[in-house]
Amino acid sequence: MRGRQLAHAPTAGQVSWRAGGAVKRAVWPADLTDLQTWLADLPADEKVVFIGAGTSLLVRDGGFDGNVVFTQPGLMAIQAASPDDNCPGVYAEAGASASKLAEWAAQQGLTGLEFLAGIPGTVGGALVGNAGCFSSETWDGVVAVQTIDRQGRLQRRPASDYRVGYRQVSRYQAGEPEWFVGAWFTLRPTQQREATQTVADLLAQRARQQPLDQPNAGRVFRNPPGMVASELLKQMGFAGKRRGEASFSRQHPNFIVNRGGASAADIESLIIDAQQLAKAQFGIELVVEATIIGDW
Repeated sequence: MRGRQLAHAPTAGQVSWRAGGAVKRAVWPADLTDLQTWLADLPADEKVVFIGAGTSLLVRDGGFDGNVVFTQPGLMAIQAASPDDNCPGVYAEAGASASKLAEWAAQQGLTGLEFLAGIPGTVGGALVGNAGCFSSETWDGVVAVQTIDRQGRLQRRPASDYRVGYRQVSRYQAGEPEWFVGAWFTLRPTQQREATQTVADLLAQRARQQPLDQPNAGRVFRNPPGMVASELLKQMGFAGKRRGEASFSRQHPNFIVNRGGASAADIESLIIDAQQLAKAQFGIELVVEATIIGDW
């Protein structure tokens, strides 16, 4: 391949939590064609996990016996692309930063994706989890997606092929595993100044409300039905709760921050503690938003 591969790759320096074990192989494809070639040549029995920039990945300290594909920086293209003749739109590859996509659309005088300014991570991750904030969700504007399968074959699928819910997306007709490598979004014309100001306001709000000065992976748990996860965690006394060098943030209790030298076990132990108490006290299942892989 033309991109980069690293065997027995440590991940602490690659993921936003700045913690975790090594993986069998880390892969950074040069572009989509390079990714196709790599997948086509990969033995069928090898495990594969796709990650954007590592903003929501935790590899347990014992490591992961498989391949982790990083879609940044090789798959970060953003370009104008009308989904149909009646409206403007954009095509973004999976590795494109969600906030950069929001900024790009606003600069073009297009509205519909401003909320992505409040989402850490990439377009691919936003598609997988139907990421959202400020009363909007990623799939609200998706017209179609481009996927890649285990053999490196590309497929364009309409949004109607997918069952979309709160922080979850699945194909109606399950088949061979596929990963999102891009998506087409429909947008609407607006005043550029208005759109760029909205993006700037959301970025400022994110900076005020979230502990961006410490390594974290964004929100830890999905909001339970009819509740806000951060309020529940605060009610249970988890704001500031610490395990080793990891702790729930006091600024935003639904964030776990690395205070310096935290292990993956420190982080996951906090997650499990919160899940167990929420279940015992309130009968609530707290669902983790991050991807956790590997062995203890």
